[in-house]
Amino acid sequence: MEAADVFTKLDVELHPDPARTVIRPFHFAYPSAFEEGKPTRMEAVVARLLQADEATRERMMDYVSGPMHQRHRNADTMFLRQVDRLADEVPAIRQLNDRDRLLAGAYFSQEYAFESAALFNPSIVRVPGERGTSDDGQLQFLLSLRGIGEGHISSVTFRTGTWDGGTGLTIDAPSTHCVPPRIESDSEGWVRLQCEDSQDISETVIFPVLPSQRQGVEDLRMVAFEDEDCEPTVIGTYTAFDGQTVRQELIRGIDLRTFEMRPLSGRMTGYKGMALFPRRIDGRYAMLGRQDNENIWLLTSDDLYTWEEGKTIMEPRYPWEFVQIGNCGSPIEIDEGWLVFTHGVGLVRGYAIGACLLDKQDPSRVLARTHAPLIFPSAEHRGGYVPNVTYSCGAIVEGRQVLLPYAVADEFTAFALGCVDDVLSVME
Repeated sequence: MEAADVFTKLDVELHPDPARTVIRPFHFAYPSAFEEGKPTRMEAVVARLLQADEATRERMMDYVSGPMHQRHRNADTMFLRQVDRLADEVPAIRQLNDRDRLLAGAYFSQEYAFESAALFNPSIVRVPGERGTSDDGQLQFLLSLRGIGEGHISSVTFRTGTWDGGTGLTIDAPSTHCVPPRIESDSEGWVRLQCEDSQDISETVIFPVLPSQRQGVEDLRMVAFEDEDCEPTVIGTYTAFDGQTVRQELIRGIDLRTFEMRPLSGRMTGYKGMALFPRRIDGRYAMLGRQDNENIWLLTSDDLYTWEEGKTIMEPRYPWEFVQIGNCGSPIEIDEGWLVFTHGVGLVRGYAIGACLLDKQDPSRVLARTHAPLIFPSAEHRGGYVPNVTYSCGAIVEGRQVLLPYAVADEFTAFALGCVDDVLSVME
């Protein structure tokens, strides 16, 4: 068997949908040269609102309670939450009646089409616990996707679905409503995202909420992590990008409706692409990464949130990966070892997907790797938002079958089915 024949593309694709929008904060200010000696722009907006006559305010309210309520089940809650956040910054807010507080909240909010440009770089995990199997015995999964909207800002959105271990793949239709989480923080650096307003996880959108994420929450790599004496939980690492620098942060799903975010610390964490192993190895946490932008590294730590140690375990060898190699998500434990899907960058910055096998007891040992890519940009899929790219942030294995979601041209998401034995057969 040739490497290119291992995977079969399924007739399922997920494309960006500009109609899916979320209400998020809208901040505006004067340039520093023009701000001295006068109220802020937000204070000026509230003053103009108070100067409007009653008829005008009622017409404004018709808009808020018309199109906004049609597109957003909880529009009023979002507007009031935003205006409450600004009460200290704009004291006049405290004097507004209920209707005018809604109007002010609408002025300080915006509709954001978080996946209008792209919906790609998927990661997939089996839903932990009893919920991981449907009534008819199918595997139930959680899929994360990177959406790109206005300003090339990346957010994370989710889908659910079922897989029968073969060609039977169903992606549940996403809700028509999208909801930002309610944000809480604590003194230890955690940010808690409360998603109680979401009736379905496809409604939850995680967009940048911290200064470190100003330009994007990118490439979430999820894993169903199992630890001693604890229930399996979904943990994901992602790249936080502020427009100039990147760092790795971690998100932990308590019940898939409440998430906790925390930055990782240590000299290994100021880079892209870290992916957590699904369990400890010899009592230590382990991750794969691409700390030098060229090779695959193995990182180990006694602390899930601090990463100081790492070493190169795999370097570019074949033409399709001469520029760089990296992981495509968390390692998958199989009988033979740790199965890792990889990405390689070659000619004309083309991204292709391969795989390698790491020793189960000592994952610094690379037992075998694919000499040719398993999935690569096809003739009909070379063009797109970013040409010549196929990429993934994670796969799942059921029995000996592999379901690999992958991105095409940094624009949309496709799915491929393969067999573990076939993947191993094309390694050397």
